[in-house]
Amino acid sequence: MYKLIGPDGKEYLSEEKGTLGGNKSTKVYGRLDCPTALRYIAKGQYVKNRVFFKDEAIALAAGYVPCGHCMREKYKQYLENKEEYLKRFGNQ
Repeated sequence: MYKLIGPDGKEYLSEEKGTLGGNKSTKVYGRLDCPTALRYIAKGQYVKNRVFFKDEAIALAAGYVPCGHCMREKYKQYLENKEEYLKRFGNQ
């Protein structure tokens, strides 16, 4: 079983592995292979705040924003128009 975060921001158990990772203190989500996240994890940082999501819609619903490094285009879209971005991508 995997521990994932739901749209309400609460943890739940799932038989499916999450497709995105996040940091619960910064409220940022990104790809599981994000170089920035992996660099912090290798240093022993970030691990205690690491969370996982089934998909992007759930990460957005839980109040997380796209990573500016591994999801640069989605982060730019988010910054340009936060309300429209959340409407478009938060309800998938």
